[in-house]
This record gives sequence, structure tokens and C-alpha cells, in this order.
Amino acid sequence: MVSRNLTIKNEEGMHMRPASQLSQMASAFECDIKINFNGGTYDCKSIMFLMSACMKCGSDIELVCDGKDEEKALEEISSFIETGMGD
Repeated sequence: MVSRNLTIKNEEGMHMRPASQLSQMASAFECDIKINFNGGTYDCKSIMFLMSACMKCGSDIELVCDGKDEEKALEEISSFIETGMGD
């Protein structure tokens, strides 16, 4: 298992488009990919879980990847989040 603390930088937070992109990206990996935020754990492979987290700009999160391709998943998804999730 690997993890990294990140901050949501997208001014709109985790809205439908970045949630969709993130879930598609996460689904390409074999490992489990979760976000820990505000006392909850959210599956990155589910748009609905990501949307339900209500992550706003400035939210501090922990990205956790566990499984076969965890290192690659952590790097790619961290980069996506750190660069503003496409916005």
C-alpha cells in the first residue's frame, strides 16, 4: 500500500467532469484506489462516491493505492489532482 497527501487545487472542487475523468483513470488500474477525506473513505473508481465526498478547492485529502500497480496509479492520479484535474 502506498499513499500521498494532496490538496484539491481545482477552483470548482470535485465536480462531475473531474470526477468522471478521475474514475475512468482509476478504473484502468488493477489496484484499489481510495481517497480519505473528512473522516470518510471514497472509492476513486466510482463517480458517485467521488461526488458524494463534496471535496472543495483547498480540501486536504489522502490518496491511497493498494495492489499490483499501486505505484504507477499513485503517480498518475496524484499528477492529475495536483495539476487541477483538467481545469
